Amino acid sequence: MLAIHLGKPPFNFYWEWRDKDNAFHRDGQMTPREFYEKYVDVDLDDLVCLINAPTKDKPYNKTYTVQYLGNVVGGRPVRYLNVDMETLKKAAVEMIKDKHAVWFGCDVDQMLDTDKGAMDLNVYDYESVYGADFRLDKAGRLEYRNSEMTHAMVLTGVDLDETGKPRKWRVENSWGRKIGDRGYMYMMDEWFDEYLFEITVRKKYLSPELLSALRTEPVVLPPWDPMGTLARQN
Repeated sequence: MLAIHLGKPPFNFYWEWRDKDNAFHRDGQMTPREFYEKYVDVDLDDLVCLINAPTKDKPYNKTYTVQYLGNVVGGRPVRYLNVDMETLKKAAVEMIKDKHAVWFGCDVDQMLDTDKGAMDLNVYDYESVYGADFRLDKAGRLEYRNSEMTHAMVLTGVDLDETGKPRKWRVENSWGRKIGDRGYMYMMDEWFDEYLFEITVRKKYLSPELLSALRTEPVVLPPWDPMGTLARQN
């Protein structure tokens, strides 16, 4: 149906661009694969998806996939490795220290001030307004579908205290320069704990035990599981 309405996908394209100094460049016809090999050259097999889903049905240090999540016939299934928050956060810090941005998935609708670009548990005081104590923890919010992955962004920096623990994170978003500081936002570390669910890191930042766990057969989750919502939306 897509091919009928939009035509067959192109086999190659004509690549030309202007760089940051406004200088014009042209590289002629190339296929997507040729573009990837010449301009991207990232070993995708070296990247791993870590998740933090502290629910009883997902023990840590095991791999998971979501039924029907793949959209390429014959493609490799999506594979998540569920780890505790300390392990996930340590891998993210090490990636940033080595000057690599960290892709992540989160529930962006929670405790967000869009104009200021602030992700902070204290940005709204719901308890005082409603006279109630909201007691669901991260696992409870996942189980009752009060929280799930809704958006992906990139971690580009981290503020560490004198003991090396994260205090807050610098986030690059895709909502334009009017959001936050010219498109950059900040995430308090407490927000990270509660509403960040997934990151992509290189294998070198994982222990031998976790690398071994990656090679195990993944548990298949139902298609409505909260860990599959981000991929379904995208």
